[in-house]
Amino acid sequence: MRTGITRRPDLYDAIGMTYHLTRHADLRLARRIRSAVGDATTVLNIGAGTGSYEPDDCTVIAVEPSMVMIGQRPATAAPAVRAIAEALPFPDQSFDVAMALWTIHHWTDLCRGLKELRRVAGRIVIVTSSTVMNSVWLTNDYWPGMARQRRDDIQPKAVVDVLGSPARIEPLPLPRDCTDGMGEAFWARPEAYLDANVRAGMSCFHRLTQGELEHGLARLTADLDSGAWDRRYGYLRHIDELDCGHRLIVAT
Repeated sequence: MRTGITRRPDLYDAIGMTYHLTRHADLRLARRIRSAVGDATTVLNIGAGTGSYEPDDCTVIAVEPSMVMIGQRPATAAPAVRAIAEALPFPDQSFDVAMALWTIHHWTDLCRGLKELRRVAGRIVIVTSSTVMNSVWLTNDYWPGMARQRRDDIQPKAVVDVLGSPARIEPLPLPRDCTDGMGEAFWARPEAYLDANVRAGMSCFHRLTQGELEHGLARLTADLDSGAWDRRYGYLRHIDELDCGHRLIVAT
C-alpha cells in the first residue's frame, strides 16, 4: 500500500469551510458524468470534496486530502480516504473507473497523478477546463489576474497525451442556472460574484491579490449599477447554456 508524499498544505483546508453552501451537483452535468462512467460497478473519486457527482448506483470510494472537505461530506456519502492523487493507496486495477472532476489543476505533480489513475482503474473520467472560455467578461473585464491561473499542462490534449490511451474529449457546457457554483457558473448572473459566500467556493478568487479582487468588484458593481454590463453582455441572460471551456475526458 502506498502512503502520502510531501506536498503543499491543501488549499481547501483554508478555503473550503463554506463549500457545501454553494457547490451542489447540477443534475444536467451529473447526467453527462454518469453516462461517462458507463456500466462500472466500482468507482474511485479522486479530489472528491463533499461528494458531488458520485454515482449512487455504484460502489464508490472517495479520495480527498482536506479534512475540512471530508468533514462536510453528507452522512450518506461514500466512505472517504484521506490521500492525494499522486500516491493512491490502492492495488493495481482495483476499480472499474477512476474519476477526477474539477481537481487536476490542484495537483502538485499532474503526470504522476494521471499515471496513478491509469494504474488503479481501467477507465478514466476527468473534467477539466480548457483555454477556450466564452465567458470572457469575467477575466477580460474584471479579474484579468485569473488568466494567469490557466495552465498548458491541464489542457485536454495534454492530459490525453499523458494518459497514453484512446480517449474522447467532449464540451461540457454550463447551464444558465447552474446549481454548482464553480468559477464560471454565473456567466449570465453577474450579480452573484458580488456575494462573498459565492466567491468563497471558487478557488480562482482565492488566488487573486486583494487589490485585484477589490478592483474587479468595484468595476463590476459600477457596471451593474449603470447598466453597462447589460449593454455589453445582457444577451447572455437569454441563452440556455454556454461553453465556458469545461471538457469531459473519457479514456479507456
